[in-house]
Parts: sequence; C-alpha cells; structure tokens
Amino acid sequence: MLAAVSLAEKQSQLVADYSIIPDPQERLAAVVDQARQRPPLPDTERTEANRVRGCVSLAWVIGERRDGRCFFRSDADSPLVRGLLVLLCDFYSGGTPADVAATEPALLEELGLARNLSPTRLNGLRSVRAKIREFATAAVPAS
Repeated sequence: MLAAVSLAEKQSQLVADYSIIPDPQERLAAVVDQARQRPPLPDTERTEANRVRGCVSLAWVIGERRDGRCFFRSDADSPLVRGLLVLLCDFYSGGTPADVAATEPALLEELGLARNLSPTRLNGLRSVRAKIREFATAAVPAS
C-alpha cells in the first residue's frame, strides 16, 4: 500500500503542477477545464443538505469518510465555481479528518488565482472551506 501524502505535500505538488502555466488567468482556465472532465453530481445529491450556503452560485459539496480519511465531491451551476470546487475537493480528498480541519488552502493565493476572483467569489470559497472543515471536524475521532 502506498504511503498517504500529507495535505502540505499535496498542496506543494498542486502548486508545482499548475505553476507550469505562467499566466494566472490561463491557470484558472486550466482549473475550469479540469472540472469539465468530471461527471456532474446526480440530482439526488443536489440537495439542500449538500448545498453550500454563502455561495451566490448554486454549489454542492458532499463529504464521505472511508478508511479513516475524508473524500469530497462537488458540483456547481457556474463553470468557474465548479472548477474551484473540484480543485479544493481534490486537494482535501484523502486527508485525515484532523489534517483537513487544520489545513488552509494556500494554493489559491500561491497560484495567483485568488486575486482574479471577485470578493463575492472569495466569500463563497470561504463558505466551501467552512463546509469542508465542518465535515472533517465532525469526522475527527474522539480522543
């Protein structure tokens, strides 16, 4: 079995992978293109319980716990939001609940993506992060 990669290592790898693209706008386009290759969530999962509050766009995040790790899937009605959600969900998927709860996604700033987003979009991403953190916190085993 492969050793799990920490979220810090995963973040460094994502930053390195996307940094190959010199222009932040083109990086954002690559994030959106990556999300287009994913199937949308079925209507049965586009529920109020999975909806991200605080997003202007309709957005959903689903957390699952398998083998002591967190996994996330997402969807949104906006291609840009969908791309950013897929990036965040891919980043956090596979992390331990404690790691997911504690690790902030610096990759948006490091890749220069955050400065190309409106304050409304950034606020929506904070809401997505809060939903992911809430799921992970609930999944942390009691000590």
